[in-house]
Amino acid sequence: MRRSGYWLLVLIWLTGCSPEPQQSQLFSIYQRDTLKVGVLHGPTSYYVGVDGPTGFELELSQALADKLGVKLELYPSYHLDELLQKLETGQVDYIAGGLTLTEIRKGKYRASPAYRWINEVLVFKQGNAWPRSVDDLTDTIVVVKDSSHAETLQQLEQDHPTLKWQQDPTLDAEEILQQVVDGNIAYTVTDSNQLALNRRFYPNLSIAFTVRDNLPVSWLLADNQDDSLYAVLIEFFGAMYQGGELIALEDRYFGHVQQFDYVDTLSYIEAIEQTLPALKPWFEQYAGELDWRLLAALSYQESHWDAKAKSPTGVRGLMMLTLPTAQQMGVTSRLDAQQSIRGGSRYLHRLVTRIPERIPMPDRLWFALASYNVGWGHVEDARILTQRDGADPDKWLDVKQRLPLLRQKNVYQTTKYGYARGDEAVTYVDNIRRYYDTLLWVDERQQAEQRLEEQKQRLTEQSSTEILPQPPAGQD
Repeated sequence: MRRSGYWLLVLIWLTGCSPEPQQSQLFSIYQRDTLKVGVLHGPTSYYVGVDGPTGFELELSQALADKLGVKLELYPSYHLDELLQKLETGQVDYIAGGLTLTEIRKGKYRASPAYRWINEVLVFKQGNAWPRSVDDLTDTIVVVKDSSHAETLQQLEQDHPTLKWQQDPTLDAEEILQQVVDGNIAYTVTDSNQLALNRRFYPNLSIAFTVRDNLPVSWLLADNQDDSLYAVLIEFFGAMYQGGELIALEDRYFGHVQQFDYVDTLSYIEAIEQTLPALKPWFEQYAGELDWRLLAALSYQESHWDAKAKSPTGVRGLMMLTLPTAQQMGVTSRLDAQQSIRGGSRYLHRLVTRIPERIPMPDRLWFALASYNVGWGHVEDARILTQRDGADPDKWLDVKQRLPLLRQKNVYQTTKYGYARGDEAVTYVDNIRRYYDTLLWVDERQQAEQRLEEQKQRLTEQSSTEILPQPPAGQD
């Protein structure tokens, strides 16, 4: 149901305060029944995933559109200057793209209330000489053209006149990071959240030092005398903070990528290339309603894809099943890779069905994964503790804060199932989420390369069949 009463009062108030009443931006949004948003492509804001368009900025803008009771219309672009032109000409209501509030942007545009804070860091390739400060830089810094990082380097250059840097008009932030890994670019400056996401795929990216810290991230609005949309955003972000929705959204997209293990990530990518191909058909066959890549990520967390793996507690195989669980799932040999994957998938599906249906995905899946690790009973204990504290037992973000309490005697004595290493279950879920993201990226890149190769092959075959035979010499 449209919540327009409050905003109607805002419109009346704003119109009454204006010396020359005119149609406000908020009124236009309601009139066309659409919120138009320019959004930057990228893993921190908007991208096309397995199930279609997704991303932090998309969901945040969708929440605003839902609050206003209007449709959301996105204008995605890889280039900020294209979106800024749309903003200046009124084609979009604001720009969402994880944009830091620089001095130049402050002077030209209006910013929403800040909803995230990030650092700008200088990045180099692992194994190269580690520059500890600007004075240690021996090569050129390359950044995206007209980015906030370019503005940062312009300011830095005032104190360091010999600083060598350049703007690249053809590459985006991710492509520049890949060029650093490939050794074609020595240094770049990027946002800390951008780096955290990309290190899952490029573990050889290293932080040299922080260039600027605690920078506010905001949406950009046109700089005019119209306060109608800005007033809505003040109330919107305030409510998102107070209600916990903003923190939950951040956790969904970024909560699992803050911890980084260089050796583990490198080993995982190597295992994807060397070990996974032999197991992939079984993960695909037994995934059921789940993404096979999630099942594979779970298996890697359990056994590092070692079919003979065994823990001190007696769980064994690719999916590390206990003997009773294996028997319940119809597994006669836990060391048989195919049987183990089939049994592990059946068990995970059973756990998913035990989670109350009112809990939506992906939280429902995180609860199931935690149960795979520590047992459903202990997860239920943590949910009860969450409810006692007045938090939401149906939100993984709230429950994962209580799971570690199951180690404390004064807490677990009050629960039904007692002591548990709940902190390990939280780490377990975070690890699987990281492994899944990495595998998703690698697999989709491989599929894209395969499609490109097939397309080239078809074009080659087509061109060869279209070559007409040449007539004999002397004949027309």
